[in-house]
Amino acid sequence: MEHHQQHPRTPARPGADADHVALIQAQWRRERPDLDVSPLAVIGRLHRLAARLTGELTLVYSRYGLGEGEFDVLAALRRAGAPYQRAPGELAAHTMVTTGAMTKRIDRLEHAGLVTRRLAEGDRRGRVVALTDAGLRLIDEAFTAHLRNEHRLLALLSPEEAAALQTLLTAWQQRLDGIAPGGGPAECDA
Repeated sequence: MEHHQQHPRTPARPGADADHVALIQAQWRRERPDLDVSPLAVIGRLHRLAARLTGELTLVYSRYGLGEGEFDVLAALRRAGAPYQRAPGELAAHTMVTTGAMTKRIDRLEHAGLVTRRLAEGDRRGRVVALTDAGLRLIDEAFTAHLRNEHRLLALLSPEEAAALQTLLTAWQQRLDGIAPGGGPAECDA
């Protein structure tokens, strides 16, 4: 069995995060016995897990001098295929950030020599952002390390647990995507 070094933020004992959520639930049950706090068992744990996973993922990005946003931009450009370029608005859509936030990310990456801005072929007004050779090498290395890290994190689950979780999360995401913010079906006129 492969031994992984424990991260300093790892709870002192297995299940400490789960115990923390259970403690919060118990406190709310004591303070508000009129409310059903059972959703905290799932959503509270998912929230804590998401924060923990983000911390584990960003540790790898930082080894390559990248933040989460910069990694996302380089990955979106790499996924585009040769010549590894996209319009800034397209990049914003692929990374789900505002165009203003995207401009800041592109500025940082351009300053680091990882991307370049240039005119789009066939459109003198349009501009694209493209990976430089250094950017291509960096994202290939960083993405390889990122996947190794994700495999490490998922290895904490059995293959059956990982498959069941993927199925559940996919179903929940699809159903949630069909609901307008605040509750009702997205296509429903109120």
